[in-house]
Amino acid sequence: MRILLADDHALFRDGVASLLTAWGHQVVGQVADGEAAVAVAETLLPDLVLMDVAMPGGGGLAATRRLAAAAPGVAIVMLTASEDIDDLFAAIKAGARGYLLKNLESAELRGMLLAIERGEAAITPAIAGRILTELARPEPVAAPTPDAGRPDPDRLTEREMDVLRLVVAGMRNKEIATDLGISENTAKFHLRNILDKLHAQNRAEVVARAMREGLVDRD
Repeated sequence: MRILLADDHALFRDGVASLLTAWGHQVVGQVADGEAAVAVAETLLPDLVLMDVAMPGGGGLAATRRLAAAAPGVAIVMLTASEDIDDLFAAIKAGARGYLLKNLESAELRGMLLAIERGEAAITPAIAGRILTELARPEPVAAPTPDAGRPDPDRLTEREMDVLRLVVAGMRNKEIATDLGISENTAKFHLRNILDKLHAQNRAEVVARAMREGLVDRD
């Protein structure tokens, strides 16, 4: 495969590039930020981009969203140190074909590359287990209240629904604020209200419930 590496740690990139070359792959380029990843990938159209999450230039999640829309034929797999469940869900929603942690063994990485060549997702059993656990998390059962006959207090406002759609799309608070033309603090305020109303502990739970219950469109 023709592979582009996007990671802001040069020594790590060089190490991965050496492995890929030894396995018969062609490393067509190495970049250190999200902006460069999109620009170079659109020009070279590699078969695969191995993308870090935390990078300058908008980061890997924003770059993945842009590249998945601009060049859908390019497979993108996150290769990252982030075990944050929010980053995992955001990456998959953004269009990533896989999510791999940097602490995996070289044999595992080689196996994941073979899976990508077969058109499969690059997700280790451990990551798949985390996804299933999150999606299967039971909803908290709200205790009945004397106000049960009143209008539903958990109904999301129109603005909260706007924020929810962008959260499900994988956007972070700063990106949501920019998209909606509001301050980042206001975006955080709306997100806190959404968490309370949906009885969720974090963004990943919000995304899981929204996808499971069809609260927003999945496209």
